[in-house]
Amino acid sequence: MLIGALLVAFLLSIFLTPFVGKLAFKLGATDKPSERKVHSKIMPRMGGLAIFLSFFITFLLFMKFFMNDFGEQLPLLVGALVIILIGMADDIFELRAAPKFLGQVLAALIIVLWGGLEVEFINLPFFTDTLEFGVFSIPITILWIVGIINAINLIDGLDGLAGGVSTIALVTIATMALIQGDLFVAMIALIVIGSTLGFLKYNFHPAKIFMGDTGALFLGYIIAVLSLLGFKNVTMISLIVPIIILGVPISDTFFAIIRRVVNKQPISAADKSHLHHCLINLGFTHKQTVLLIYALAACFGLAAIIFSFATMWGALILVTGLLLIIEIFVEKIGLVNSNYQPLLKMLNFKNKP
Repeated sequence: MLIGALLVAFLLSIFLTPFVGKLAFKLGATDKPSERKVHSKIMPRMGGLAIFLSFFITFLLFMKFFMNDFGEQLPLLVGALVIILIGMADDIFELRAAPKFLGQVLAALIIVLWGGLEVEFINLPFFTDTLEFGVFSIPITILWIVGIINAINLIDGLDGLAGGVSTIALVTIATMALIQGDLFVAMIALIVIGSTLGFLKYNFHPAKIFMGDTGALFLGYIIAVLSLLGFKNVTMISLIVPIIILGVPISDTFFAIIRRVVNKQPISAADKSHLHHCLINLGFTHKQTVLLIYALAACFGLAAIIFSFATMWGALILVTGLLLIIEIFVEKIGLVNSNYQPLLKMLNFKNKP
């Protein structure tokens, strides 16, 4: 049934995406060339609607195989619908930041307050005590969901980039859910994987349609929710696993904030210095850049799976190694700015005779 659901979602997405593209042109949901864009002609966006429709239809077709009570999953679907509506409104009308943010918070509140999804505690490594979040559990959960939504949105800068990175993250989540015997999380992840792969047929370079905020926000929402469903309330290790899975978008977002602080720019300011921009500036082609970031995302996914089976000390060594590799990579490609090289400068200083 799992493979069947993936295939149905994949075929539905291939079928629906061209119709969504035509609808996007009729509604004015188009992306015009500009200094910050890499495309040179008007493109339909809002392609994420095809991903959502494929997901929703497949979910209804297969829900009887992996869930007993449809009502239990209404919060997830209603939250997804809110995100889709906000994304469509932005793709058509180009909303300001405030209403987009409020819409994301509303979707998170639905799944947290109505659906009861919240991170209430973690077991600390090397201690027998449990860290209870108490009144902060709801804000922390909402912050995670909204943060991941925006992280996926930020990497949506090249043809097929956000869709591919999201698919790799979902494959990792599905794999770990199957290992843990969580068929519900695995099924949802596989349905979204199929829906996204079908869309990528039209979105990979050279793209015929963009997913727009409709797709990026939806994928971010689903990934954020599934990662919490699969890994909440266990140990500090379990809390770190989804962070590793989403290493590419989280790192890009984190260093975007650092970059803007260092350059004395507003945190919400748009720029052309994200990971994909830096790689293109280094001479990689559009397709090479996307494939390289896919490879990075796959490495993070593999590291997350290894991490989940590691001993406590092994996990700490792995995380330390990952952080060092990320920092060196960031300094090498100039993700913050060309002068930000604290670790490289320190290493060069120590290597001098």
